[in-house]
Amino acid sequence: MDYKTFETDRLLLIPTTTKDACFVFELLNTPKWKANIGDRQIHSIEDAEKYITQKMLPQLEKYGYSNYTVIIKETNTKIGSCGLYNREGIDGVDIGFAFLPEFEGYGYAFEAASRVKQAAFQDFSLNKISAITLPSNTSSIKLIEKLGLTFIEKVTIPNDDEVLMLFTLNK
Repeated sequence: MDYKTFETDRLLLIPTTTKDACFVFELLNTPKWKANIGDRQIHSIEDAEKYITQKMLPQLEKYGYSNYTVIIKETNTKIGSCGLYNREGIDGVDIGFAFLPEFEGYGYAFEAASRVKQAAFQDFSLNKISAITLPSNTSSIKLIEKLGLTFIEKVTIPNDDEVLMLFTLNK
C-alpha cells in the first residue's frame, strides 16, 4: 500500500520503515530522547528494526499515519522524526517530534510538526490532536504552544508513572 508522504519548503516527511533503522538507532539513543521520551532499549540496528516493525508499522498499516522520518530536501539528510500516534490513555491522536541535536534551533521541528498538524486535520480527518510532554521539557512546551495546542491538565499514561502535561487542539 502507498502511504502519504508530506513536503514543506525545506523538508520531506516520509513514513518510517526498516530502511531507517540506522537513523532510528541514532535518534532514540540521543541524550534528549532518553531524558524526555524514555529509554526504548534500542542497543543495536536490529533492535531499531524490531522497534519499527512492532511499534511504528502496525499503526501505519491500521490508520495510514504513524512516524515520519524528517529529511532535508536539499541534502537528503535524515534529521528527525515527527508523527501522529494513537496512545493508550490519551484523548485525541498525539503529535510528537524529536530531532538530532545538531539540527535543533533551525525551525525544522516547527516546520515538520506544522505540516503533520495540517495532515491530521485535512488528510486524516481527525477532529482533535493532543500532545504530551514532561513539565521540564521547556523547548517541547514552547513548540506545542506555537502549534496552537492548549494545556489541559497533568496526566499519567498506562505503563508510565511520569506525570506529563497534556495539550490539545480541536479542528
